[in-house]
Amino acid sequence: MRTEDVLAAIATGLWRWDNASGTVTLDAEAARLLGLPAQPATLSEAAVRSRFHPVDWNEVDGIVNLAVAEGTLAEVRLRIMDENGRVLRTVRSRSKPIANGESYLLIGTIQEVAEPQPGTTAAHPSITGDWRRSREAFLLDAGRALAEARSTSEVLRVAASLSMPGFSPDGLAVFGVAGDRLTIIGHHGHNPGDDGPFADMALDMDYPAADVVRHGRAIYLPTPQEYRRRFPATWPLAQRFDRQSWAFVPLIVAGRTIGAWMAAFKHPVAFTPDERSVLTTVARMLAQALARAGEAESERELSLGLQRAMMPTLGPEIPGMTVAARYVPTGGGLQVGGDWYDMIPLPGSRTGAGGGRFALVIGDVQGHDVRAAGLMGQLRIALRAYASEGHSPDAVLSRASRFLYGIAESYGVPDPYGDGYEDYAPRFATCLYIEVDPATGTLDIARAGHPDPVIRTADGTALIRATAGGLPLGIEADSDYPTTRLVLDPAETIMICTDGLIETGGHDMASGWTRLRPVLEKHTGESLEQLADELVQAVHGPSSHHTTGPLVDRREDDIALLLLRRNVAGGAGTAPPAAVRRTALTIAQAEPERIAGARRQLRELLHDWADEEQVDSAVLMISEMITNVLVHTDGDALLVAEARGELGTRRLRVEVADASDELPHRRRPGEMASSGRGLILMEMLADAWGVDPRGDGKSIWFELYESGGTGAPGTSDAGPSPSE
Repeated sequence: MRTEDVLAAIATGLWRWDNASGTVTLDAEAARLLGLPAQPATLSEAAVRSRFHPVDWNEVDGIVNLAVAEGTLAEVRLRIMDENGRVLRTVRSRSKPIANGESYLLIGTIQEVAEPQPGTTAAHPSITGDWRRSREAFLLDAGRALAEARSTSEVLRVAASLSMPGFSPDGLAVFGVAGDRLTIIGHHGHNPGDDGPFADMALDMDYPAADVVRHGRAIYLPTPQEYRRRFPATWPLAQRFDRQSWAFVPLIVAGRTIGAWMAAFKHPVAFTPDERSVLTTVARMLAQALARAGEAESERELSLGLQRAMMPTLGPEIPGMTVAARYVPTGGGLQVGGDWYDMIPLPGSRTGAGGGRFALVIGDVQGHDVRAAGLMGQLRIALRAYASEGHSPDAVLSRASRFLYGIAESYGVPDPYGDGYEDYAPRFATCLYIEVDPATGTLDIARAGHPDPVIRTADGTALIRATAGGLPLGIEADSDYPTTRLVLDPAETIMICTDGLIETGGHDMASGWTRLRPVLEKHTGESLEQLADELVQAVHGPSSHHTTGPLVDRREDDIALLLLRRNVAGGAGTAPPAAVRRTALTIAQAEPERIAGARRQLRELLHDWADEEQVDSAVLMISEMITNVLVHTDGDALLVAEARGELGTRRLRVEVADASDELPHRRRPGEMASSGRGLILMEMLADAWGVDPRGDGKSIWFELYESGGTGAPGTSDAGPSPSE
């Protein structure tokens, strides 16, 4: 008797489902069961699918894919519908999937099954529906929890806490691969030391997890007898745990098996298609989570190594000075970016004493990626080399700019592959370089497109000190970087930082400075370390410490920060110096726009002056004085402003010097004249004023007294009379 006749006699049909061609071949019995004429037929996938209940069809795809992955039978129950949408019968299909690339071929049987009788459990489809809804909710929760896990330990903790609907395992183990050995990444539900025999097992061992890794297919062992029959050599290792069923599922990422996941049960589990589907889905999510966690941990280890290698530690203590530094990397994986700081001993310093000249450097390479970190490392080494050769600050930055420009040229043109990514686009860097003489407090500053430094005076006033500067490093092969000289008085602090400290949180340079200034001025502690913490916390909130200072989580841009304070001579117990505020600024002939900066600096210097009208007068007078120098001489104007004394009785002295020997003349300007009022304004507004000839030019000065009276110490009732 033929096979077809035997199957027909027991009401079982044959079908052949070709996913590649999209056709289904039915014998006569299979056609009848699907509600079609009882004759062999070849139909399209769509025509056959129309005979199935849509809810049941949604289950077919997952079960078939699971069977393809595991090389097992695909078993499914389907309700057959007629043209009017009524259920004709329920059938069960068992098919063997044969994979062919991304498509498959199903060859199997189909037969009718009896409908559940009223009153039986199977007569209540809501039970099955509830289980499916529970399974979907479980998978959603498991996927969310595994996606949020940031480390391998967190992934394993999530895996151990999973409660699968109806068949939760009580023992779990995650196996990895190291060369030709099987390792245990983590386990749950076992006693300490139980993993010993499995911790370093050869991949060719007759053990289920090793077999899964070798072949990439799941192994289900529903009974101890099945385990003993298939793996007799390693059954004694598993027997002592008194489990009844085991599932070993491959952990696959991008087509590569990275390990295996074992779920062991104290109660028997049949491993139905639904249960295998849940286990396979969890294994897939677990594999992705482990891969992500492994990559993140590798990146963290790499970035910490880069940070340890690239970020310097501050040198030995400098007599008479205190230095504090912070580095806060941006978010995005790496803990090191394009910002950096450095402290470099300069030639001529006393070896081991730490009292000689040194340089403070701070900079910011464009970008926040690995390439920015690499360029930062190269540039930092170059700056150290040029500084150690004894070059002046302007020469150090000129050479560094030429060095970075040469690196950019070697990278070639942007986007060389036409893929939309400028992998080799030239990059620039901003930098501030300060040569410090601890003995005198002299600071020689060269600036390349970087934010200006800030001085905190002895009385707590914070002022931005404008300095001459040039283009960022790497823009041009030959750039000039003029040097500005400042003197840091005892108890004064200079702050230099990258723009991340100022602009984080959506601020620009102006509003960011407004946010930071109160932090500098309100700090009353002795410790620069405390001030550095307060500045970072003002941007990010409370932070945790690491080797280079606080490391915080809410990061938008890299931050590098350096603080340098000149200590009061004599140390603890020494009386603080008299309260003095001072600012200085050079306005070049080619930079008349810096007059506005001079006005702003003077207003900052006098931000708490008692008489606002006196502040307006001072601002008006320096505008006239500086403008006269730029209009009537060929040189630059040097502004020095100093406020000295106690609050409420201070004296302001402002000098504007130039290199011309020609003294100013008093004139009587006409009503429509646009000049000639400078000396008249000083006679009207200043408490004292004068002109002092010097060997290399002259200095015009005025004084204002905060009390407004003429009896302030060291004052005269009238200014000198300049020559007509």
